Amino acid sequence: MIGRRSATIASLGLTLITAGCVSFYEVPVETPSRATLDVSPFQRVLVAGFLSAGTDEVDTNVETVRLLRSQLRSKSRLHVIDAGVLPLADIAEAQRSELGQAPEESASLSAGAAMRQHTRASAEDESIFANAAFWKKIGEEYQEPLIVAGSLRFVSRIRLESGDRTEEEFDALGRRRAAVVQRGFRERATFILAPTFVFIDGQTGAVLHRESFTEEVAYEPTQNVPALSAYFELMDRVVPSFLRTLTDQRIQSFRFLLK
Repeated sequence: MIGRRSATIASLGLTLITAGCVSFYEVPVETPSRATLDVSPFQRVLVAGFLSAGTDEVDTNVETVRLLRSQLRSKSRLHVIDAGVLPLADIAEAQRSELGQAPEESASLSAGAAMRQHTRASAEDESIFANAAFWKKIGEEYQEPLIVAGSLRFVSRIRLESGDRTEEEFDALGRRRAAVVQRGFRERATFILAPTFVFIDGQTGAVLHRESFTEEVAYEPTQNVPALSAYFELMDRVVPSFLRTLTDQRIQSFRFLLK
């Protein structure tokens, strides 16, 4: 009995000593991820244009088309078509005029309502994506590619945020005392990007898929970040998700193994 107990204690001690000497190492692992949309029927892709709304500091229609075409050239098997950027807002307005439709407007708008109206693509404009005949005609012009279009809202505003403020106190002899923390408010320059990507079959003009995103970034007023820089920072967050819709990806991760 005593012998078995001694053997058990010795075994436990050996296990603890061995565990103390164990080391780990990282092994990179790649996991394949299939594209959300089956693009096998297509050889070409046309990033056509976007309904843009929000700040006038950035031409988000042109900048988004340029950026997505550049990304697709380097990361997609599809041939990217070089073509003029479609002014979708003007085309949508012209289509409404042909149908005798005019967007409803109130006689007087509050400041908040006017801002909301300015910073979003209207439902009347969005209806252009349901116009299969229009997109089929575009597709015929460019050999029936996959067409990428959509809407994009990019707005900037100053936001008040609550936060801590530190103040120093001094006694009668001028000696610095412990800092006092007080609640206060500070202004931050905030940019919001809300794109919707619409994927259209250039052969039929039908919508195949759509995806929407919202990203936001805030800066201290002293940073003086240009709107264009904020736009590209936000698009950097959106582009990987956009590419996952059209291209197969290999997601990298790490596993820890005992050595």
